[in-house]
Amino acid sequence: MGATSGIGRCALDEAVRRGLPVRAFARSADSLDATDLVEPFKGDATSAEDVARALSGAQAVVYALGITERLAMLWDEETLFSETTRVLLEAMATSDVSRLVVVTGFGAGRSKSAMSWVEKTGHRAILGKPYADKDRQEDLIMASAADWTIARPVILTKGARTETYRVLRDPKTWRNGLISRASVAHYLIDAVEQGLDFKADVVLTR
Repeated sequence: MGATSGIGRCALDEAVRRGLPVRAFARSADSLDATDLVEPFKGDATSAEDVARALSGAQAVVYALGITERLAMLWDEETLFSETTRVLLEAMATSDVSRLVVVTGFGAGRSKSAMSWVEKTGHRAILGKPYADKDRQEDLIMASAADWTIARPVILTKGARTETYRVLRDPKTWRNGLISRASVAHYLIDAVEQGLDFKADVVLTR
């Protein structure tokens, strides 16, 4: 899901690098080339019918949906994250797919308490509306029956893929920092392949 977004595209590339088949679900999936490993699947993440069709035959879901940054997000209420997650969880509940790895962000959910006062103030001023919806999204996930993992990357960069990033599992160690989208993608595919961090929320940083 979200296969043409920044992290989503990196996760697609990471899966293909490992020889794993991917069904790339996104509104803009028709911009992707179909290969032996990549099945572009054009659909709307708010459509229960589209999501149910995309889940058929899948083994796991990596949710990496993003939004386009715009000035109006300073004041417009955001509902896309919680709405699409609700649709997805309802579809998963009636499917054979239970594994769900979701990207939110540092400052969402429980990780908000790990931010300094200065970080919270700036974060709230610029990203308050989207992250309020990410909070709702995380609540839905944690209350679900899915075998979920919530991955919260810190500030994203266009840097190189590395396997030496840190997965901070203890809330006492959570902190801000930098991490490349490609490194986040490496963790997402590891989480699916290796069954990492079931029913857990982690912070990813360099």
